Amino acid sequence: MMGPSHALSGAAVWLAGSWALNQFAGYEQSPLAIAVGTAVCAGGALFPDLDMSGKVTRNQGGATVARTFGVVSLFFAEVMEKISLGVYHATKLSKDPHRNNGHRTLTHTLPFTALVGWGTTALCTAYGKWAVIGILFFMIGLALRGLFDEWAKRAGWVIVTIVSLAAAYFTFLHLPGDRGYPMLGLAVGVGCFVHIMGDIITSAGVPILWPIPIKRRMWMMIGIPNKIAVKVGGKVETVVLRGVFTVVSVLATAGLLAPSVLRRFNIEV
Repeated sequence: MMGPSHALSGAAVWLAGSWALNQFAGYEQSPLAIAVGTAVCAGGALFPDLDMSGKVTRNQGGATVARTFGVVSLFFAEVMEKISLGVYHATKLSKDPHRNNGHRTLTHTLPFTALVGWGTTALCTAYGKWAVIGILFFMIGLALRGLFDEWAKRAGWVIVTIVSLAAAYFTFLHLPGDRGYPMLGLAVGVGCFVHIMGDIITSAGVPILWPIPIKRRMWMMIGIPNKIAVKVGGKVETVVLRGVFTVVSVLATAGLLAPSVLRRFNIEV
């Protein structure tokens, strides 16, 4: 799927999950915590595509999200793509095809998803709010690039960077500092998983079973048949799926905010 669809799916899943936790488990979150989790999950839903490199010196090519912070993020994507390709060649079996790039390999696996989620939590636990600010800055930038794609393209990476810094600093001022922020790691991990699920419904598929060998292949691409697969950039993705994600996001947000609004006006239901 395309970047905006990935980001919107991450936001929808987080909002719906937050509503479900509130409704059935009594787990309440502040509006700021919900907003932060939604942004991080939306950014996490774009993170796996930072394995598509481009021309760093020209700030061209690669996935759109790889240019979120200009040549800096594009260089990061270049490094991630090379690492992914290296892991592919180091672990591939006899039936795995030769590859010249690492896109849709390591970063599109469940072990990577678990590692990123755990690593985020470990960083936040070890370094507290300073790690949180760095993670928020990066993930909010990705979320802005995905959720507001056309605006981000017009504004340019400098504006996106400034807005991300401002949002991260605002969070720094308002989030408590005496906690490990495990929900951030969960949000990043859930976002990466949602990305994999989005790509698995396309014909290209993802190596979701890695590192389990299947028929002398370590990197078996799992997808759905072309007849029913979602065409990247097609009407099903851009109209139907994005429409569903938008409706879910709006309904979940309303469900989360309605009780507090009603209490504010002393209305009981």
